[in-house]
Amino acid sequence: MITIALKVDVDTYAGTRDGVPRLLDLFQKAGIQATFYFTMGPDNSGKALRRLFTHKGFLRRMLKKGKPSLHSFRTMLYGILLPPPMIASSFPYIIKSTEHMGHEVGIHGWDHVKWHDLLPWIPKNMIAIELGRACAAYEDILGHRARTTAAPGWNVTEDSLEIQDAMYLTYCSDTRGEAPFYPVIDGRRFNTLQIPTTLPTMDELLGENDITPHNINDLYLDLLRPGLNVLTVQAELEGKELAEGFALLLERLQERNVRFITLADAAAEFGKDSPDAPVGMGKIPGRTGVTAIQGFEEMPSPA
Repeated sequence: MITIALKVDVDTYAGTRDGVPRLLDLFQKAGIQATFYFTMGPDNSGKALRRLFTHKGFLRRMLKKGKPSLHSFRTMLYGILLPPPMIASSFPYIIKSTEHMGHEVGIHGWDHVKWHDLLPWIPKNMIAIELGRACAAYEDILGHRARTTAAPGWNVTEDSLEIQDAMYLTYCSDTRGEAPFYPVIDGRRFNTLQIPTTLPTMDELLGENDITPHNINDLYLDLLRPGLNVLTVQAELEGKELAEGFALLLERLQERNVRFITLADAAAEFGKDSPDAPVGMGKIPGRTGVTAIQGFEEMPSPA
């Protein structure tokens, strides 16, 4: 049987306010449960503009025809010309509603842009503070501790994995790969199970190799394999600009009797006796910068 675990990354203030409710409506109509990862702290999306200087091809990707836009003009001013709004504390009722509707809720960090862009240069104690703030906000809203986190931008370091181990999480979803595994960096094994994203994201595919909103769903159906598939969707895209196409994808998947589960279900069902595997930072087609990849052994050192 083909099984899909849906992972929803929520990066921004607007994605939480507008994208999550729309996805919740889509999932309710389809009878699907997913795992939502919320950014808990400030929306500093405007600071992502530094990627113009640090990520080769970032500007070309932003301007490329067919590439969907993650952020509105206003969002791109947060943290630069506009004060960064707090995300979780602005919409606690949305986070509570997500859990009350039967979805799993995890943490997508405190400051998404800071983690995404600067993690290799952040001291270990500051990584602990970032995750500690996110956990405190999570517990304040939901009344229980978080059991899973997902790293912004699929970025990890030895320090971040060590801190996650100390949090006694059930599993994390910080990587790209093929199947559940325990991460190893430079011979050091970490104890928190990883459930990697196995399928490319919509924004990685669109605009590449003649992929358009009209044929992308055909490609997804071709990419599915028996067993576990993990698809990451973004509240800022599938919950907004790409919502109509994503709804059609869900319909076509259900027509094929695809089974939908949460990542917690995936960890319980597919995570038993998972192997160890190296993790390194490498390139993903259609995405600028680097991401943590199962089976890739290179971990660049900060300059």
